[in-house]
Amino acid sequence: MIIQPKTRGFICTTAHPVGCEKQVETQISYVKQQPAVNGPKNVLVVGASTGYGLASRIVAAFGSRANTIGVYFDKGAEGVRTASAGWYNSAAFEAAAAKEGLKSFSIVGDAFSDEIKNKTIDLIKTELGKVDLIVYSVASPRRVHPKTGEVFSSVIKPLHEVYTNKTVNFHTGEVSEATIEPATEDELRQTIAVMGGEDWKMWIDALQEADAITEDATTVAYSYIGPEITHAVYHDGTIGAAKNDLQQTADVLHEQLKQNGGRAFISVNKALVTQSSSAIPVVPLYISALYKEMKEAGTHEGCIEQMYRLFSERLYIEGEIPVDDKRQIRIDDLEMRPEIQAAVSKVWEQLNTENVYELTDLEGYRKEFFGLFGFNVEDIDYEADVDPNVNITNLK
Repeated sequence: MIIQPKTRGFICTTAHPVGCEKQVETQISYVKQQPAVNGPKNVLVVGASTGYGLASRIVAAFGSRANTIGVYFDKGAEGVRTASAGWYNSAAFEAAAAKEGLKSFSIVGDAFSDEIKNKTIDLIKTELGKVDLIVYSVASPRRVHPKTGEVFSSVIKPLHEVYTNKTVNFHTGEVSEATIEPATEDELRQTIAVMGGEDWKMWIDALQEADAITEDATTVAYSYIGPEITHAVYHDGTIGAAKNDLQQTADVLHEQLKQNGGRAFISVNKALVTQSSSAIPVVPLYISALYKEMKEAGTHEGCIEQMYRLFSERLYIEGEIPVDDKRQIRIDDLEMRPEIQAAVSKVWEQLNTENVYELTDLEGYRKEFFGLFGFNVEDIDYEADVDPNVNITNLK
């Protein structure tokens, strides 16, 4: 079939297998051109099919020659429906890993469930013995609690006060104001349940109990802080509260693991175009302005550059890992440079529909958004007939 992008709001409902494959190959090529990382050997990535999770798996495998297991919730093609982008990404990763003689396995299912945790542990014990790095990169709007069965849904809202700021429809370029009502106490509770640290700790506890984790294992989860412009809806909002819970979990896990030489960290990463960030009001406009400034400064990075730097310049270095006063790894350091933020803030005051393409990299934002789904990728013939049915090797 001929596959074209179809959008519904901030979601693209189709994905292109050849475009996704090319994107994965480009990331692998980048890592292989860099110096090798003296890093992990057996890696579990929970949330492994897109964004930072996928990039982490690529860096571990092709930068450190690690065996990997990826856990993710994606769907294959069915009838006239294409598979999800994550499915195609993972198929491309598995194929590339097999060519290099790397051990890799995929588990598709609900990472929040006991069933998937147990299935993953069984696979680790059978194929890898133990893992020495656990990356937790789950981005889900919903969670079913594995013990109580309660269904939680997250919201992206400020706390306490109504919030109004500029936003953009990145499809049309229209700049407008978004007004968001504050979250209720129950909405806050549910968001923390979905996006906080409880499930991360459940994974580590289960792995330790099953003796499927090395004594000196590292675990890392990802977060974002960002500038004052986005704080009300992000850092100081429901997501920020969930990320605070994630940091508290990191501290608990660090104490738990360090008894045997292990460690747990939060890595604060750069703002990037992801399916998740596209859904947050204000953020796409901020990212568009940020991209322009960072590209002009020569400091722009994508997921793969960020994760390579995390592995090679932070997690796997000799001596102490540089962290901030909250014990967080700051890979957002280039984004948060004062001169970059000052430039973005200056532009922000001027932004409107008439000048948004001149003052920001909205075109680049849109290109990257569609790139997440395998579209707008160079040297791909989107008028060609392609088979949407792609199998994932080593799917367990």
